[in-house]
Amino acid sequence: MSYLEINGIRLFYECKGAGSPPLVFVHGFACGHEDWRHQTEHFSKDNLAVACDLRGHGQSGTGPGECTIETLSGDIGHLLKSLNLPPAVLIGHSMGCRVVLQTYNVMPELVSGLILIDGSRLATGNRPEVEKKAWQTMQNTGYTDWARRAFDNMFIKGSDASLRASIIKRALALPEQVGIPLFASLCGWDAEKMDSALAQIRVPLLLIQSTTVDENMERVSLQPGDTTPWLKLVRSYVPGAQIEIVSGIGHFPMLETPAAVNQRLASFLASS
Repeated sequence: MSYLEINGIRLFYECKGAGSPPLVFVHGFACGHEDWRHQTEHFSKDNLAVACDLRGHGQSGTGPGECTIETLSGDIGHLLKSLNLPPAVLIGHSMGCRVVLQTYNVMPELVSGLILIDGSRLATGNRPEVEKKAWQTMQNTGYTDWARRAFDNMFIKGSDASLRASIIKRALALPEQVGIPLFASLCGWDAEKMDSALAQIRVPLLLIQSTTVDENMERVSLQPGDTTPWLKLVRSYVPGAQIEIVSGIGHFPMLETPAAVNQRLASFLASS
């Protein structure tokens, strides 16, 4: 367990194992490096496996107004450079999908492959307007109530109750002064940069998708052969992307069905 100092901010990270390509795991909004414990333990037998707490989360520090997708991406770039890694495979979950896409777009020479786990696109349109709307929604609802509803909706009927409770509890611990601007930035990044980020991909890409949100804004589990607006969007820009559906679970496949996720990651690494 180590810390990297970035412009006065301490970034917590851990490295396990050795071997190429390095695998760098990036968690989602209001989550943490521990979400990847099943993956770092498994893959550290043959690869260097790196996981961090993004700024504002877990054991990492933050500063006012500094949590945006672009800033988080810059931190990942600093981490890759400080560890002097060969080109790495970046694996992002949820918000982490945006962070790894932004990292690749700015520093493609540091990246050999991309894996996006249960990604999505939440907004289109004018970035300032999108961010203002997201900000107002969270403030009008009350940040704690908004976060509780959002994370409760990330699980499906029959999900592991203890896992659900622990993830919701952790999400509610993210300070409002971090959560509101960061989630607004996530929505704004989707609106402004998602298309161009996907269009620039020139490395192997894997999507592992377990859910989508239906017309009633309820999260539903996908079945083999299903498609979604998000998957269609990725296909339109990256026709060669590999897409794997993991069924019967919610938004956290790496925790809910780690063996299935690890098998798909291993197959992708072997073929890339």
